[in-house]
Amino acid sequence: MAGRIGRVNGCKRTAGGDAEGLPAGGKKSRAAKEKSSRLSAALLGEDCEISPEQLYELLQYAALGKHHNAAQPSWCHIYHQSHLAGVVVIVLHEMSQLHFYKFYLQFKHLRKVFRHRFTLPSPSANFLASLCGEGVSLNPQGTAQGLISTGIECIPKSSGLQCDPIIRKYGKEKRGLTSYTLTSEELKKNDYPMRDSPGCKGYMYTECDLQRTDSSPLFGLDCEMCLTARGNEVTRVSLVDAEGQCLLDELVKPESVIVNYCTRYSGVTRKMLLPVKTRLPDIQTRLKKILPHDAVLVGHSLNADLRALQMIHPSVIDTSLLFARNEGRRFKLKFLAKAVLGKEIQCEQRLGHDPAEDARAALELAQFFIKKGPAKVAELNLEMLLAAERQTEVSPNKSVMQPQQCGVQRQLSDPPRLSKPCFLACLQGMGQEPLLLGRQELDSSGLCQSDLSTSNKQILQRALEDIPLSTFSIIQFSLDPEYVASHCLAGYCEKVRNKLTDMLTIYAGPFEEDFCLKSVKKEFGRCGPIQSLTVVTETYRPYVCIQYNVLEAAQLAVESLNGAEVAGSCIKVQRPITAATLDCDVLIKELELDIENEGVIYVAGIKKSLTETDLQEEFSPLKDLETLFLPKDLQSGKHSTCCFLKFQKSQSAADALEAINGWAVRGSTLRSRHALASGHLWRWIWQMNNSSEKQGENSLSEKMAPLSDSEQDVKKKVKKLDHHIKKLYRSLQDNTLCIVLFPGMNSIHGSQSGLGLMGIKDEGGSSAC
Repeated sequence: MAGRIGRVNGCKRTAGGDAEGLPAGGKKSRAAKEKSSRLSAALLGEDCEISPEQLYELLQYAALGKHHNAAQPSWCHIYHQSHLAGVVVIVLHEMSQLHFYKFYLQFKHLRKVFRHRFTLPSPSANFLASLCGEGVSLNPQGTAQGLISTGIECIPKSSGLQCDPIIRKYGKEKRGLTSYTLTSEELKKNDYPMRDSPGCKGYMYTECDLQRTDSSPLFGLDCEMCLTARGNEVTRVSLVDAEGQCLLDELVKPESVIVNYCTRYSGVTRKMLLPVKTRLPDIQTRLKKILPHDAVLVGHSLNADLRALQMIHPSVIDTSLLFARNEGRRFKLKFLAKAVLGKEIQCEQRLGHDPAEDARAALELAQFFIKKGPAKVAELNLEMLLAAERQTEVSPNKSVMQPQQCGVQRQLSDPPRLSKPCFLACLQGMGQEPLLLGRQELDSSGLCQSDLSTSNKQILQRALEDIPLSTFSIIQFSLDPEYVASHCLAGYCEKVRNKLTDMLTIYAGPFEEDFCLKSVKKEFGRCGPIQSLTVVTETYRPYVCIQYNVLEAAQLAVESLNGAEVAGSCIKVQRPITAATLDCDVLIKELELDIENEGVIYVAGIKKSLTETDLQEEFSPLKDLETLFLPKDLQSGKHSTCCFLKFQKSQSAADALEAINGWAVRGSTLRSRHALASGHLWRWIWQMNNSSEKQGENSLSEKMAPLSDSEQDVKKKVKKLDHHIKKLYRSLQDNTLCIVLFPGMNSIHGSQSGLGLMGIKDEGGSSAC
C-alpha cells in the first residue's frame, strides 16, 4: 500500500494530503531533539530467542508509546521513546539466520551497524501479519476501555448518542462558531505556535486579537510542503474565503536546499519552482494584509500549516479536532469530505493534491458542523462509516447497505469486523497511515502477492522518497526466488555446518609415541569446553584432533598453544586445511570487529563447581562490568567451563583482558580473548554442531566443491542487498529505530530459525544503545 501520514515534528506531512497531527507518542518538538532515544537489551545465550509476541511488544511500544497504553517491552528497554523520529522495519523475505552466516562477509553493513541481535523461531505461514499483531496474543492494554476492538477501529458499544465523543465534547445543542474555536489550552496542547512558546521566536503575528464573534468571517487555509535540509518547508499556500473563493494560491521557494519535492503528494515539481521568486516573508505579508482583525482560520491540523508559515494566529477552528473521536484519534480530511460533504478530494489519478481544494473542504466541514449542530453530525456515525469503507476496500463483494437519506445513520448487513492487524489499525486510527513497500501486502484474509516484478532497486527508490513522510514503515526486500528455493536450503545448511565444524576443530602435534593423552586433554581443556578428542594415527608421529564447542576456544588454542610444549613435545596447532577454512583468518577478524562483540570478552578455565554467583563475586573488581553470561549445555543443562563478560566500555573490556589472563580463580588459571560469538550466535553454533543431520568426522577432510556460477551470482546479489540497506539506513533521520528481520524458512528439508538486528540511529550513523 502507498504510504501516507499526517504531520510529524509539528509540520504537516503532505503525503496523502491528510492533516492529522501526531499524538503525544509521535509528536516531536524542537526541544525534544535535544534528547536522544536509546535502546537497551541483554541478548546473550539463552535470552536471545525472541517470540513473535515479544517482537510485537517492541513495535507497538516504539510506534505508540505509553501515552496510548502501550507498555515497555519485557525483553528490552527504549529510553525516551517519545523522541523517536520513526520506526523502520526491513524484512528480508525467504532468508534465515543460516543465510546471514553463510554470507556473513558479504553483509558488511549489517554486521558493523546493528549492535543488538536476536533469534526468531521458525516463521508462521503469515510472518508479515504476525509481525503487526495478527494471530498474536495481544496485551489487553491495547484496547480502550468501553470499546469493541474490531482490528481496524474501535467502535462504541452503545449506539446511543450520549456515548459519541462529539456529544460528550459539545453537547447536543447548536452553537455559534466561537464555541468551536480552540481555547488557549487547546492551542498549547495541540502544538499551535503561540506568543512566548519555545521555537516561535521570529514568527509573524497576524494581529487578529481575539475580537471574534459568532459572525466573524471564516477563511480556509492549507499548505503543501517539501523536504529540505532544514526539514519541512512550505512550497504552496492557498487561502479561501467563506464563499469558497480563492483569495491566495501561491508557489513559494524555500530558503534551504530541497532534498525531496514530495511531488506525489504536494504536486510541486522542480520545474514549477524554478521561475518562482516568492519567498516566505512575501507570503506572510500578504496573508497578514488579507485577514481582518476578527478573522477565524479553518484548516485540518492547522498547527502544521501555521508552523510552516511561521505565523501566529489565535482564532482557529481545527476540523481534525472538531469532528472528535475517542482516544485522541483523528479522521482524515479525505474521509470527512466524502462522508459528510459527499465530495471526492485528493483523487489518486491526479498528481499531488490541490491545497485550495483541501482548504475549501475544511472550510465547508466547519460550516456544516456549525449549521447542523453536534447532534446531526453524531447521527452520521462516522466510525461505522469508516469501518464500512475499509471493509468495502478489502472485500468489495461484501453486502453493505447504502444510507436511506443524507444525515441518517448508515447501517451494515453485519458489524464490520476485519482481521487486519490491530497494531496497524491503531496507527491508522491516529491518522498515521503506515508505509508498506515490497512484494507482499496485507488484506483482510492475511497476505496476498502483489507485483512480483517489483525489483529491490525500485523498492529502495520508493522507500527513500516515502519513509521521510511516515513514522512507521515496513520495507520488504528479497533475493531471486530461484535462489531461495527449498532445494538450495539443504545444500547451504550442509556447507555452513561443515565450515563451522572445521572452524571448531584444531589439530595438534606431533607427539611422542607414548605421550600422555590425559595431559593433552587437560592443557587444551583450559581453552574451553571440548566436544571430542581423538588420536590421529595415520601420520608418522601421532597427532590429536580436538573439536571444541565454541569458536573462541578453538581460536584461543591456536593463538596460545601453537609452538608450546605440551606432553613433552613442542607442537604445532592449526585448523584443518579445507576450502572452507581458507578465509578463516578473515572471518575471525571480522567477527572480532563485529559491533555485537564490542566490549565483550571470552574467559576459559572456569571450574564446573563454580556458580554464576561465585563468578560475579570473583569478577566484581573489574571496572564497568555489565553482564556475565555462563553458557549451559543445551542437552544436559550443566554449565560450561567458560563464560562471557560484557562491559559498558570497550576500553574497560581491553583492561579486563590484560588483567584476567593468568588470573587464578580457586586453583584454576584463566585464559581470555575477545569474544567471537557471545550472543545469539553461540546458541546457533551449538544447534548446528549438534544437529541430527551432521555427518560425522568425515566432513572434516571433505573438500568443498568450488562455487558454481550461480552461487557467485548470489554473493553479488547479497552484497547489492547489503548496499541497498546501507543506503536506506543512511537516509534515515537520527533517532530512528531500525529493525532488520530475516524471518526464517520452512521447507521439506526442515526449518531454519530467523534473525533480527536492531538499533536506534544516532548522529554518527551507527546504532545507539
